[in-house]
Amino acid sequence: MKNAWTPEFTDFTLSPYTGLTRESWKAAAKYMLNGVFSHIASPADPVVMPRRETDVTYPHKGATGDRLIAEEKAEIFEGLTRSFFIASVMIHEDPDLTINGIKLADYYKDQIYRSTVLKNDRAYVGTYEELHAVNNPDDHTRCFQQTVETCALVIGLDACREEIWLRYTDEEKKNIADFLMSYALNATVPQNWRLFCMLDLAFLWKEGFEIDENVMGDHTQAILNYYAGDGWYRDGQCFDYYSCWAFNFYAPLWCRWYGYEKEPYAASQFEEHSNALMRTYADMFDNDGFTNMWGRSCIYRNAATSAFDGNMMFRSSTVDPGLARRICSGSLLQFLTRDDFLWNGIPNLGFYGQFTPLVQGYSCAESPFWLGKAFLCLALPKDHPFWTAKESENSFDILTEHAVKETALDGPGLCFSNHKDNGETVLRTAKVVKTKNDIHGMWNYCKLAYDTKFPWESTPTGSDIAMESQQYVLTDGASGQVSRMNAVFWSGHRGQVLYRRGFFDMVLETERHWTQGMYLCDFTVPLGLIRADKLCFFKRPATITLGSFGFPDNGTEIEKRAKDGAEAIVLKGSDHTGRKCMLAMTVFSGFSELTAIKSKGTSPDSENSIVIRATAKTGDRLYDASKPYWLISQTITKPGNDGFTDDELFPITEISYSDTSKTGAVGPVSISLRNGMHYIVDITEVEGILQL
Repeated sequence: MKNAWTPEFTDFTLSPYTGLTRESWKAAAKYMLNGVFSHIASPADPVVMPRRETDVTYPHKGATGDRLIAEEKAEIFEGLTRSFFIASVMIHEDPDLTINGIKLADYYKDQIYRSTVLKNDRAYVGTYEELHAVNNPDDHTRCFQQTVETCALVIGLDACREEIWLRYTDEEKKNIADFLMSYALNATVPQNWRLFCMLDLAFLWKEGFEIDENVMGDHTQAILNYYAGDGWYRDGQCFDYYSCWAFNFYAPLWCRWYGYEKEPYAASQFEEHSNALMRTYADMFDNDGFTNMWGRSCIYRNAATSAFDGNMMFRSSTVDPGLARRICSGSLLQFLTRDDFLWNGIPNLGFYGQFTPLVQGYSCAESPFWLGKAFLCLALPKDHPFWTAKESENSFDILTEHAVKETALDGPGLCFSNHKDNGETVLRTAKVVKTKNDIHGMWNYCKLAYDTKFPWESTPTGSDIAMESQQYVLTDGASGQVSRMNAVFWSGHRGQVLYRRGFFDMVLETERHWTQGMYLCDFTVPLGLIRADKLCFFKRPATITLGSFGFPDNGTEIEKRAKDGAEAIVLKGSDHTGRKCMLAMTVFSGFSELTAIKSKGTSPDSENSIVIRATAKTGDRLYDASKPYWLISQTITKPGNDGFTDDELFPITEISYSDTSKTGAVGPVSISLRNGMHYIVDITEVEGILQL
């Protein structure tokens, strides 16, 4: 198998930015299916793929007995249904599609029935009642992975309804329906999982089966109650792409199958919310359509684009179809054209190649096929505007040189900026609380910024001081205890400055979480962000570090520069694909040292990487207003290797503090730039409007 996908069918008249067409997408889908079926020797074999990672993912090493059996069954079902996302639309395109000597329509028809109905079959995955009876039967809230996958199953069955579902006898349909109902009517996780039950019930209802409409109604009201505004739903406590590849993808299917006819008000709300998302969602992707590595389940990659497909399934879709296809195709190219995307033909458990730091324990080798949702755009007919419209301009095309478009959403606590000069999108998030030991959660959600071209880095290996990329880390000067920022509250966007409040080692059960914290204040510049962050409620003495974005180290030139008391480190090199890139970090106030830290195995892009570390000392006494309170820095990035100008590296001409001690202990700080811009960073209102 090839190491990377190369588009065979392109049309740069219809698609001037990506070249991809519907034929390109069909070729990409077949490319993915070829990888799957290269591991299926006979029609009797389930979709269980080779496994590269065994320490985190399931079936777990320590699993034995009934637990192991349950996990093995879950893996079988996950492989079947998630690969079916892609296979279903291709079967509908070509009912005779055959790969590795296996006719896909017959294979999935047989495997679906065996896994859901034939109790003595090795592929059978069990009903909810059967799994519950042998897995902690006293826990009536117990949930199983199969609930998730039943939803994927019904989406696939609908996508190739004529080719598979209608070929079952009435009795066979009834048997499959009984299996689906066992999960639809039982316990589920109180967040996006409720949608799985809703779609199971909606599919069965539209296929003529009687359902419990009271159960449907309760799930529906709960899902609508998660809505936070701006098109985003809260999923548990956090906001992440689940709002887009779950809420904003499943809801339109539910409306088409059930809601428009049975619950028109709820359907109108789902439609309104999706259209609200579409007003800004395109700007979360960069000029190339790249998806940002942010939140949990990053192994799902370009599934984030499925919200565009979902919007076009509503009766009153408002998304620009040419822009939607441009982004969907751009994100598809982001991943499929990488030579490290696949391992033995199967997507790695990572963002690009294998990257264990981002993998969660609820995943298995087949989990990445959740990205198959992106391929459900092929369920849109070939004459749909998504396929016939010319790729249209994005926000980057409209911006003038050096301009930045910034979007701040109070509902989900998200701020993202599109930078004309480097074509990147930078995301800043808040409304996040993780337990103080959840380092993975902090990487996924608590970074100060996420960049589409510089995905987040796990803890660097080469540092002698505790540090993280794009995060502050505090080391107590007396005890040596290390504290990380595990909670970030939102305080809004005012006067071109984004205000947030970060907490170190926050413990919700006590008041201790108010002891250590910072006011996080930043604003955009053409190539990145300037940070003006203030220490607050701080125990001194302490050492505090701030890391830049991680930089792929495939042979990097490191340069140090200084001007007017400011210090910068510049990195020039290239990423795994050979794309030339540069990154620089400049410190202006509050920091005492700037160092380039080399690391290994902590970057999702390359084996080796570099993170620039800024270090600050808070003084030698417990209380001391003579030391700087404001930590002012800049991180910028740029394509190519031509270097940064002095104006780019050292844009600040003046920093003015309000207090007579000139340390910024009280009052706002004023920052003037060479381009004539002037910013007042004032934390006065932050405490009164903190949001989670």
